[in-house]
Amino acid sequence: MQNAGLARRLAAIVYDTLLVIALLFLATIPFIALRGGEHVEPGSSPAYQLALGAVVYLFFVGYWTRAGSTLGMQSWRLRLETADGGLPTVRAATVRFLVAIISWAALGIGFLWSLVDRDGLAWHDRASGTRLRHYPKTKSMRDGG
Repeated sequence: MQNAGLARRLAAIVYDTLLVIALLFLATIPFIALRGGEHVEPGSSPAYQLALGAVVYLFFVGYWTRAGSTLGMQSWRLRLETADGGLPTVRAATVRFLVAIISWAALGIGFLWSLVDRDGLAWHDRASGTRLRHYPKTKSMRDGG
């Protein structure tokens, strides 16, 4: 196993983005119902903004702390681990989540940092004390291994 490269990270992000968008659509339904079927603007209500933020936070932090990987990460055989190989705590996952937002807000520099970091870690990996590991597919008897 090795630390995940930037291409795998980005591929998992694309997959997870599609899943999160679907969840955000579902989270919007109650707010549309409360408005009598009218369109809901993203900035229309603090409760709506809080609900959307909570959905995104719970998706990532929930998967990271319980399974070590989101569905997108699982597809690319990635797992989030602490230095000792365990699952991150809620605190570490929260730090990772918040610093990942900063990494994106800085035009992705926090992610690109993994290309020059001596251990291939992004800003949010360093800040949270976690690392994203790639577990290559092992050969099975059917594959000739």
